[in-house]
Amino acid sequence: MKYVGIAGVYAYRYTLGALFPATCKYHPSCSQYALDALRRYGLVRGTILAGWRLLRCNPWSHGGVDRAEDQKLFHHPRGSGIGERP
Repeated sequence: MKYVGIAGVYAYRYTLGALFPATCKYHPSCSQYALDALRRYGLVRGTILAGWRLLRCNPWSHGGVDRAEDQKLFHHPRGSGIGERP
C-alpha cells in the first residue's frame, strides 16, 4: 500500500510541483521527506509524518535539516519495553 502514496508524491512532483518554484526552507524538500517517510514507515505513518512536515513548512519556521529518520513521533527509545521480546 505504501507504493500508492509514493506514486502520489511522484504524480505531484511531475504535475503541480513542476509549476511552482523550489523554495523549501527545509532540507530535504517536503516531497523528498514524504518519499523517505513513506518508504521507511509505510502508508499510514508516512502520510502522518508528511502532513506534519507540511504543517511545519510555513513562513514563520526557521527551516533547516529535517530528515524522516530523525523524527521523534514514532520513535521508541531503547529499553522502553515497547516491542521488545522478553
